[in-house]
Amino acid sequence: MISRRSFSKALIAAPYIARAQPSPARSRIAADTTRVIGDIDPKIYGNFVEHLGRCVDGGVFQEGSPLSDANGYRKDVLQAVKGLNVGLLRWPGGNFSSNYHWQDGIGPRDQRPPRLEMAWGTIESNRFGTHEFLQYAEMLGTEPYICANLGTGSWLEAQQWVEYCNFAGDTGITRQRKQNGRAQPWKVTYWGLGNEMDGPWQMGHRSADDYGKFALEAAKLMKWTDANIKLIAAGSSNYGSGVDWIGWNRTVLEYLKRYVDYISLHLYVGNTANNFADFMASSMELDERIKTTEGVINAALASEPRDRKIYIAWDEWNVWYRARGESQRGRNILEEHYNLEDALVISTFLNSFLNHAHIIKIANMAQLVNVIAPIFTNDQGLFLQTIYYPLQLFAANSKGKALDLRVETPKYTTRRFGDVPYLDTSAALDNDTLVLNVTNRHQTQDLIADIEIADKQFSGAATVSEVNGPDIKAENDFTAARVKTVQRPLTAQGKRLTYTFPAHSFTMLKVKLA
Repeated sequence: MISRRSFSKALIAAPYIARAQPSPARSRIAADTTRVIGDIDPKIYGNFVEHLGRCVDGGVFQEGSPLSDANGYRKDVLQAVKGLNVGLLRWPGGNFSSNYHWQDGIGPRDQRPPRLEMAWGTIESNRFGTHEFLQYAEMLGTEPYICANLGTGSWLEAQQWVEYCNFAGDTGITRQRKQNGRAQPWKVTYWGLGNEMDGPWQMGHRSADDYGKFALEAAKLMKWTDANIKLIAAGSSNYGSGVDWIGWNRTVLEYLKRYVDYISLHLYVGNTANNFADFMASSMELDERIKTTEGVINAALASEPRDRKIYIAWDEWNVWYRARGESQRGRNILEEHYNLEDALVISTFLNSFLNHAHIIKIANMAQLVNVIAPIFTNDQGLFLQTIYYPLQLFAANSKGKALDLRVETPKYTTRRFGDVPYLDTSAALDNDTLVLNVTNRHQTQDLIADIEIADKQFSGAATVSEVNGPDIKAENDFTAARVKTVQRPLTAQGKRLTYTFPAHSFTMLKVKLA
């Protein structure tokens, strides 16, 4: 009889050859509503808008288009974004933020100065600025997150942006805001202290010591302007060979641990080797970086009061590997087209965020429209990319408290991560509703699982939501949605439910408990 390990190696060696194969052993998923990981923060279902390619101009904002409202916002895009229940919207970058001077983007649109935009090789019109972004956040009903320029910007510039947005008193800065049509402050809570400052590609790149010292003074001024704001430090995003990314985070937190509320991390993954099995294990790298960073945070806070908390803000993450390279500068750039396997990896990242709900309190998929995005437009309309559907399901349903599941499932062997479970899972408990999220990483086999509840009972009607498609390379476009969510009813009684998870699928089971 062929061993499970031999079978896994054979699958990886020839992942696209269909042949008769033995089915993996039955899986077991056990839930107990008392085994709580932490509260699920809605801000983990965030997104990101950067002045890059067609994300803003031609995406969320397109003046003069018949699809836009009187203020230039694309109405069809707005409706699609509302479907994602975006918990936190980050802006204006990204790399763009490191040379963005916010006063260029206020006042009458026709009087705003165009500027050379060096991050992405364009000219920035500045017609979409602070007022436009914050109005968009209000239209969506989402929390705004502004990333300050700590690249070419100054401490004073960052402080005055907080003053412009949040201060209610009468100053020269707030008079500007009132003259520009906003009498009352927006009270923006979330502010980033720069973007990817550890990266040599970043304008204003600094060493960890230099960034820590600089960001500390900015943080002081910003908090002295509004003590209620929450600050996000720029953690490491440079994971190159020989790079001490852990040391960066350790040094930055030593400087900022009494002022910041989050440390930012970024991760993009891809399938350049065209190896489905390895690609499906990508979230294991995310898990490793979360655990390591949590340890660094705990060490930094060891000498601080016990109630002092710093969380992780994973404020850029996505699948991104096709639309990359030095040629990616200008207008139509970073326009990744996603397939089913990309959507499955997205579901495993979301599982990881839930499984670390005690420390992950912010996450922002990058980006919202057109640029490595779940929504793709042209001048006539839009379509929803494959990655839209798992994010939509999680944001709409996985609320409340994250549960620590007991999972027994067959594993396969990968070159990068060793043994990897075929079923990747997470669970949420919202009052008396249990949501079970399961990604089947097996390319060809359906997997049977016995699902048990220890301290409650399933109470009847349930809903199955499945994201799948005809094959792992299936994509959506303007003509067809080949990958989408399909829902169907299910009945669950007693303490045990048996369910078969289809090959290459993400499935959400939503069931009432008694």
